[in-house]
Amino acid sequence: MTVVNASPLIDAHAHFLHAGCGRSDWRDVNAARFRAGDTMGITCHVASVLGSYGFTSPTYFPSPADATSGNDAMLEICAKEGARVRMLVTVNPNHTDHALDEIDRCVAAGAIGVKLLASRRADDPLLDPICELAAAKQLPILHHIWQHRTREWPNQEISDGADLAKLARRHPTVWFILAHIGGGGDYQHTFPAVKDVPNILPDISGSGVDRGMLDDAIKALTSQRLLFGTDLTMETGLAKLRALDATGLCSPDDLEDIRWRNAVRIFGDKAFAR
Repeated sequence: MTVVNASPLIDAHAHFLHAGCGRSDWRDVNAARFRAGDTMGITCHVASVLGSYGFTSPTYFPSPADATSGNDAMLEICAKEGARVRMLVTVNPNHTDHALDEIDRCVAAGAIGVKLLASRRADDPLLDPICELAAAKQLPILHHIWQHRTREWPNQEISDGADLAKLARRHPTVWFILAHIGGGGDYQHTFPAVKDVPNILPDISGSGVDRGMLDDAIKALTSQRLLFGTDLTMETGLAKLRALDATGLCSPDDLEDIRWRNAVRIFGDKAFAR
C-alpha cells in the first residue's frame, strides 16, 4: 500500500479505544490506526472516544462517568501524539449539565469539536443547549447518522439527514458534520435532504463503498461540502481516497478541498499544525 497523495490529509471522523472499553487489544487497535494512517498519508486524525464502547454503559447512551473517562483517554492520546491528533469531545445530551461542563472542560484542554452519538434524535430540542454552546465556542458538531431512517432501531435514537437538517436550520452558525454517508441506509436520500442546508458537510466514511456513491455526493453537494473520514474502517477510507484520486470525479484542486481544506475551513486555521 502506498501513499495516494503527498498533500495534507485530515481524517475528520476517527475513533480510538482505551483501557476502559473492555478489550485487551485496545493498544494494538490504536497502533494499527496510526500505522495505516501514516501509510495512507493522514496528517491529522480528528478523533473521539465513545465512552466505554458499551462495556459499562450503553454505547449510544454513555453514562456521565463513561463519557468523562473516554474524554480523559482522548485527551491523553492528544497529549502524547501532538499535532497528528485532534479531539472531539463526546457528550450525551440526555445529561445536559454534564454535557455542557464536559465541552467547557475539554475545549479548555484543546478539543476542537463535539461528537454526538445516537443518544437523542437530531431534531430534539434537548440538543439546542449543546448547539448554542458550540456556536459560542465556534465548535463543529459531528453527529452520528443513519442514512434514510425508515423505522426505529433498538438501543439508539437514530437520526437521518432530514433530522439533522432541522437542527442545522435552527443553528445556522454551527458547522455540522453528517457522519458516514457510507454507513447504513440509503445515502441517495441524504443528499437532497441536506443540499439546501449549507452548514452541513457530510463525511465520506463508512463501510459502504458502492460505485456511484462519491459521484452522487459530488454532483449533489460539490467538493466544497464533503470531508474525508474513515470512522472505524481504515481500508474503506483508503478505497474512497483512491477512487477520488483515480476516477476523475473532481479536479485536483477540488480534491484538496475534500482532503483537507474543508476541514480547515470549519475547524479554523489554528486547529491544525503541520
